[in-house]
Amino acid sequence: MSDKSAPTLADWQAAATKEVKGADLTWPTPEGIDVKPLYTAEDVTADPGLPGFAPFTRGVRASMYA
Repeated sequence: MSDKSAPTLADWQAAATKEVKGADLTWPTPEGIDVKPLYTAEDVTADPGLPGFAPFTRGVRASMYA
């Protein structure tokens, strides 16, 4: 076994930036929404709720079908 610690988000970011030769890792959708190259648990501020219940972020029906 190695005593080396697990890679961090900063490690991944440095490796990814090197692979794309410094190009921006974030890209826009046709609607103008910026999409990050990697999402982590830190990007989720709260539980999105259950489908079929307000605020309906996971769908308007409990069965997940519209």
